[in-house]
Amino acid sequence: MRHRFQVLSLLALAGLSAAAQADTLLIERVDKPAAEAPARGLSMAEVEARFGAPQEKLDPRGGQKKQWPTINRWVYPEYVVYFEKNRVIDVVAHKASPNEIGPKPAIR
Repeated sequence: MRHRFQVLSLLALAGLSAAAQADTLLIERVDKPAAEAPARGLSMAEVEARFGAPQEKLDPRGGQKKQWPTINRWVYPEYVVYFEKNRVIDVVAHKASPNEIGPKPAIR
């Protein structure tokens, strides 16, 4: 009886550890230092010189009023770079796999 309990306990732990390793949170990947992402404050020309041309330059958003700045978005393989006017304001990583829990894709 005791042997059976030990075996069941080990099987349960093995099942839990496998399930826990199945999901990767985006935050776990982003927490690692990323030297390959544009820093906040860089200009569009600096980003293109350091990281190359983006895969896609999405249409600008905003700018209808003076107090609403124009936001430009450039899509790279691993992230999207957001610019306010000509400067980087944020970089958002893409999901690495369908199992990763993270942001939804950019609205096109």
